[in-house]
Amino acid sequence: MGIKLFHKTQRDLASSINNVIDKYWNDEIEEEQMIGLVHNLYKNNDTKFLKDGDFTTVLKQQCGKRRLEVVNKILSNRNK
Repeated sequence: MGIKLFHKTQRDLASSINNVIDKYWNDEIEEEQMIGLVHNLYKNNDTKFLKDGDFTTVLKQQCGKRRLEVVNKILSNRNK
């Protein structure tokens, strides 16, 4: 799956997050692949993901609540 791991803007990052989560919801990729892609996106773009411990406003607007709930669970489980 051709997903860029390094993004220039938060909007580009949001688009990739949407793409990954939507492909998982449409059964086009497996759960483990989705989790790995989200981890890699976060690892390579951490300053574009979070601000003051919360998702950035651009990500909230572009990704929506349901997708960010999935991302939050993935990132929360990573830290355990």
